[in-house]
Amino acid sequence: MGARKLEYLPHYTYDDYVRFEGQWELIGGIPYNMAPAPMKQHQFVSGNIAWMLKEALKGCERCCSLLPVDYKIDESTIVQPDNLVVCDEPLEGAYITKAPLIIFEVLSKATALKDQHLKFELYEREGVRYYVIVDPMEKSAKLYRLHEGRYIKEGDFSLESYTFDLLPCKAEFDFSKIWN
Repeated sequence: MGARKLEYLPHYTYDDYVRFEGQWELIGGIPYNMAPAPMKQHQFVSGNIAWMLKEALKGCERCCSLLPVDYKIDESTIVQPDNLVVCDEPLEGAYITKAPLIIFEVLSKATALKDQHLKFELYEREGVRYYVIVDPMEKSAKLYRLHEGRYIKEGDFSLESYTFDLLPCKAEFDFSKIWN
């Protein structure tokens, strides 16, 4: 679609977003419906990721893991990562504004393209240190680390562990424990 045709599309802001009914994300002023609700396998894996992150961060007083919460990047971009880690972020308020250190997105048919491309570029641009794209059907995860403003692939993980460096904390994450 040419740039000229884009000017005819509606452009929504956070004020519009808070009035939407149902589950939505807003990226560049364009709304993305989060329905239908995630499948059981998606929820199961996401719950296990939350549990693993909480366990991995027990010794870190600066960082905490969160389940989907609004991450307001600007007035026209609000996303809800499946799992995330924030450090030195107050937990009061309706949303976070500081880039999380880690974001996990669990793929579903409805969100896979958005998670693998649009959100990949968005999180990279916003400085999210680690981005993990989890495929619950394949039982694999692609882990990316931000290096000099670009994501580099750390690897494909299924049964392996990885240590996230959160400065000064470290979080050991065992991927084998999220599938079962």
